[in-house]
Amino acid sequence: MADIFDEFDYAAPGRLRGNGPVSVIDIGSNSVRLVVYERLSRAPTALFNEKVLAGLGRGVGQTGQLSSEAVEQALLAIRRFKCMSDQLGAERLHVLATAAARESENGPAFVASVEEICGVPIEVLSGKEEAYYSAMGIVSGFHNPAGIAGDMGGGSLELVEIDGETIGKGKTFPLGGIRLQEDAQAEPSRGLKICRDELSDVSWLRNNQGKPFYAVGGTWRSLARLHVHQTGYPLHVMHEYAIPAEEALEFCRMVVRRNTDSLESIEVVSKPRRQLLPFGAAALVAIIERMQPSKVVFSALGVREGLLYHLLNEADKQKDPLFEAAVELAFLRSRSPQHMQELIEWTDRIFRVLDVDETEEEKRLRAVACLLSDIGWRAHPDYRGEQSLNIISNAGFVGVDHPGRAYLGLAVFYRHRGLVDDALGPNVRELATTRLKERARILGAILRLAHHLSGTMPGVILQTKMDAGPDGLRLTLPGSIADLEGERVLKRLNQLARLFGGQGEIHILT
Repeated sequence: MADIFDEFDYAAPGRLRGNGPVSVIDIGSNSVRLVVYERLSRAPTALFNEKVLAGLGRGVGQTGQLSSEAVEQALLAIRRFKCMSDQLGAERLHVLATAAARESENGPAFVASVEEICGVPIEVLSGKEEAYYSAMGIVSGFHNPAGIAGDMGGGSLELVEIDGETIGKGKTFPLGGIRLQEDAQAEPSRGLKICRDELSDVSWLRNNQGKPFYAVGGTWRSLARLHVHQTGYPLHVMHEYAIPAEEALEFCRMVVRRNTDSLESIEVVSKPRRQLLPFGAAALVAIIERMQPSKVVFSALGVREGLLYHLLNEADKQKDPLFEAAVELAFLRSRSPQHMQELIEWTDRIFRVLDVDETEEEKRLRAVACLLSDIGWRAHPDYRGEQSLNIISNAGFVGVDHPGRAYLGLAVFYRHRGLVDDALGPNVRELATTRLKERARILGAILRLAHHLSGTMPGVILQTKMDAGPDGLRLTLPGSIADLEGERVLKRLNQLARLFGGQGEIHILT
């Protein structure tokens, strides 16, 4: 068969080139996982992601040994993962191991077997190192985090203070899900008492009262997923899903108290995770009681992403992960990345002319929305708004909370569909505040005007000037692009002007 792609002189334009792919095999006490990232960057994207729940940590607290069955299952998975890493062309392979490997008597023999398969040294993390990489995962995935990060694995729980990029006090506890289940003899109420006792003298937890608690780990994400479905929350994205502390406390107490199989919507949690769910809830109850945070915020990033962040140079660490992800999407999916960049400056000018006040965070989100404003252009025109909204609201972005996601999605939706909500379901709209919704409509109107005026090509909009007067808005075009004036351009200028109670006028500079 002839190569059906031979008319193209480049390979896989939907992929970004650079320093990668990069593979990480994470050998935890409950799961063994391979993630192959497209490249080493501030906004890493997974090319491949697979896990096996080998349960290496099961029984280690009682016997001090990794079971032969768990070792066999883990090594089988690691052989596949090494082969898959090679298949995807990974330039580097990093292998991490945590509590089960470091605490078991036969851990060194297991590590040697893994090194023989993978052909690279394994980094067996100490409790302190595991806490550090977990904290780095939060730093990499949140915009200016401040509070306590907790990573609950199968064998241990790491708690560490975070303030921006500064890592404070931290400690490892024998409170991983498997370890806690076994020590509590499978009794969640007993597990809660163990957690309370372990945390009772950790004074620095209370020092962070009123700040967020960042929850890392598969068991806690399963709790978040259960809460999402029980409450009918409209967005099924776990990263930066936040629950007020009091509500999280009551929810977790209920999970500890109830039979797991009787919980509403329990089917959304995988069966292997269900048995550990009440012990994850018990640990979270004890943490909330001791720390008294403002809210519990769930993270999709942890040790693996913390390692990648650690490997970046200092300049790349300072980049905004949300902005970088938007830059990548603009490059991969828009008709003109240069035009998307021009939109940032142009909308900045117009927001000043319109005297629309913005916080620094709102300015940041507006810039990202500009970069994302053309990612749906290949869809049918009638569905570009909905498709863009779905892509943005469910994308693997980090560094943005759920109201921020809603703002981004709404702004681009309005850019395509106009300033009507007929085709817009209420769910995502409910996530944004009244203030963000209003600014999304203003930005959507500006983007509609810009894209139609320029044909979504660079070199036009920055030649124009916008003025606001008592009767409305005046758009001035230089004579060199005067022929771009038209009925549709005026119509979209009027849409924007009506948001401020006026009319639009186009002026040609001669």
